[in-house]
Amino acid sequence: MSLHLPLLLAYSVLLVALGLWMGRRVRRAGDFFVAGRQLGPGLLFATMLAANLGAGSTVGAAGLGYRDGAGAWWWVGSAGLGSLVLAFAVGPRIWREASAHGFHTVGDYLERRFSPAVKGLIAGLLWLGTLAILAGQLIALAWLLQVVAGLPKVVGCLVGGLVMTTYFVAGGLLTSAWVNLVQLVVLLGGFAIALTGTLGAVGGWDGLAARLATVPPDYLAFWRGGQSGWPYLLLLGPAFIVSPGLLQKVYGARDARAVRLGVGANAAALLVFAAVPPLLGMIARGLHPGLPNHELALPALLTYDLPPLVGSIGLAALFSAEVSTADAILFMLATSLSQDLYRGFVNRQATDAQLLRAARSAAVAGAALGVALAVVSPSIIDTLKVFYTLLGVCLFVPILGGLFVPRLDTAGALAGILAGVAATAAAQWGAAGAWAGALGPVAAGLATSVTAAAVVSLRPR
Repeated sequence: MSLHLPLLLAYSVLLVALGLWMGRRVRRAGDFFVAGRQLGPGLLFATMLAANLGAGSTVGAAGLGYRDGAGAWWWVGSAGLGSLVLAFAVGPRIWREASAHGFHTVGDYLERRFSPAVKGLIAGLLWLGTLAILAGQLIALAWLLQVVAGLPKVVGCLVGGLVMTTYFVAGGLLTSAWVNLVQLVVLLGGFAIALTGTLGAVGGWDGLAARLATVPPDYLAFWRGGQSGWPYLLLLGPAFIVSPGLLQKVYGARDARAVRLGVGANAAALLVFAAVPPLLGMIARGLHPGLPNHELALPALLTYDLPPLVGSIGLAALFSAEVSTADAILFMLATSLSQDLYRGFVNRQATDAQLLRAARSAAVAGAALGVALAVVSPSIIDTLKVFYTLLGVCLFVPILGGLFVPRLDTAGALAGILAGVAATAAAQWGAAGAWAGALGPVAAGLATSVTAAAVVSLRPR
């Protein structure tokens, strides 16, 4: 039997056991939602980075590197640039609001700043988009288990969903933060070992250059190559500034200094890590030029081109990346449904115990829906684009406008959200080609959202 599958199974058991053990400390909804607001810079850095290094940042980015070359840096690099804005402009400011008013979710902030209507609209829209990114993580796990053990896609999705749901339901953000710390150590160490080993397997830099001698001229271009390049900044940058899952992790910080240090370190790490998956994808192209699916590049490289023990460490790192981001997305789903929708519209007098039960039930329901969507979705990157597009367009105006534009009112926020979503859908429907599909809808949606919000908010009163 291959060493890979037993090691991954043992690692899964370890994560679940740690989550269940930490979950014993969760007694209140505040522990589940914001970890009691006790996260220092180190733990905040770990849980932020672990959440950001997921399917798109590893399997997806390596696949883009395999297909498009050096321009794939911008997939993760754009997340790092957006995180810098979150660390030093948006994060400390919204943390102060959350701490002063006891916010548990981004919806709580939107309700106080605007109205329950804005909160409900955003919660409903994001539930749809968030399921897409959860599905993306589970697809990556399925590809990994398919390469390692030949498991069908549906089985891989179910296994990944079971692991992350079990430890997350036990304790929410408090559990995730500590589990993410373990995952991050495995992730970064595993990728460092994998990069060194696979570069040796391809014959070093000279060997890689020789194997890539016949690639298209733009394959080694940094700014843009194939369907990848700097325009990813428009797609991904806003999403990593206003993501509810990341903002709610910011809520868990113990002070504004922890936000600046923890989120800032996360941004710096993303900017450096952004080069690793594309390079691994390029190495995979040199060693396996005929893969039927470019998103199999990283699992294939770790399985077939490294010694068994080293490959297993790399696969454990990959498994960590997908599961840690999946639990962050489950966090968004659970808190949004329980706090923003259940307590906001169904049972405003819900007790702390009822809210905690609702959050755990929502996590299970969200995981089940995410697994179902993953089974029918064909691609990681295409699935993630749905989420990032919707996230940036929906939240850019109400979050940034709410924090920095006092004149923005409820009518302006609603106009911005609805107009942005409508423009995005129209641009997506009319876009021609994959590149236009990545850039056009986001540009159209953000521009229309900002314009509509400004026009309505500046009306005579």
